[in-house]
Amino acid sequence: MSEEKTDILSLLLRPELPNVQEQLPTARYKVKRLSELTGSNAVFTLRALPYGKVQRIRETIAGDANISILLAGCVDPDLKSPALKEKFGGVTPEETVKNMLLPGEIEDLARAVERLCGYRRLTIEEVKNA
Repeated sequence: MSEEKTDILSLLLRPELPNVQEQLPTARYKVKRLSELTGSNAVFTLRALPYGKVQRIRETIAGDANISILLAGCVDPDLKSPALKEKFGGVTPEETVKNMLLPGEIEDLARAVERLCGYRRLTIEEVKNA
């Protein structure tokens, strides 16, 4: 049993294993409706959020956490851009997002950020002794 712990510890101490904060996963997602409207791929680049950021959002957001998660996890496009604010008429980035995306699109993109963080997907599996 202590041999198993040593093996796991050795694996975790390997130099090629990055600190999660240093290498947050990213992924790209096409928003179908915007792609159809623009006639081009409307692709959002999303990145996982570090633990502290997720916790702050969960603790401090009284309203729609999905929008806060999306704003924090969206790398491209810059959803806080003054040009987007002007185009879609939002006083805040949250309002801009609400004016630009459908509620289901906001939820899907926020869930994609959560999946990148390890939520809403199975990240562990039970090991059974053979």
